[in-house]
Amino acid sequence: MGDPKNPRRVWRKPKRPFNYELKMEELKTLGTFGLKTKRELWKAHTELSRVRKQARSLLALRQEVREEKEPVLMKSLTKIGLVEENSTLDDVLNLQVTDLLSRRLQTIVLKKFGFRTPYQARQSVVHGHIIIGNRIVNIPSYIVTTEEEKNIRIAPESSLKELLSKLESKTEPISEDSGVTESGEQSTVIKTEVGVEAKVENTSTD
Repeated sequence: MGDPKNPRRVWRKPKRPFNYELKMEELKTLGTFGLKTKRELWKAHTELSRVRKQARSLLALRQEVREEKEPVLMKSLTKIGLVEENSTLDDVLNLQVTDLLSRRLQTIVLKKFGFRTPYQARQSVVHGHIIIGNRIVNIPSYIVTTEEEKNIRIAPESSLKELLSKLESKTEPISEDSGVTESGEQSTVIKTEVGVEAKVENTSTD
């Protein structure tokens, strides 16, 4: 038994951390899913590696033993939405790290409530604006099950609803209305993205 002050690491670094192509791919994944550090990505890689290892070990077992243990693994992966109900071990071996990252609470909130960036979704989770059922979950890396996904909503006392409505109003399509001023000059009123009307006067050169 180890010291509780020094828990075992739940992630492993890549074998070639300074490889240029690997670093660019990691940075792209960090920006796509709004991860704070590469450690979060390494944790996902380690967890996916553990799942694949279980699938490979099941493939090496005898048929009768495999039929007994395989449903346990498939049921746990189906519960969190990584595979479909009728999937096989080959589908588990074909899983990518993006499949696991897409089941994070941060990613699901981003898709469900239409935030502009994954970092906005992360901030809403960390600040306690998101609830699952009747409890506040402020962990962006929380893996959401298929049943919990239906019960994700914004906290009733949160001011996030007003903010989202303002963001939607700012993204309204630009509309143009033309008019004529008292001096006979043609003017155009343009509604900008931030909802501010700018008046542009066009003087005639006749």
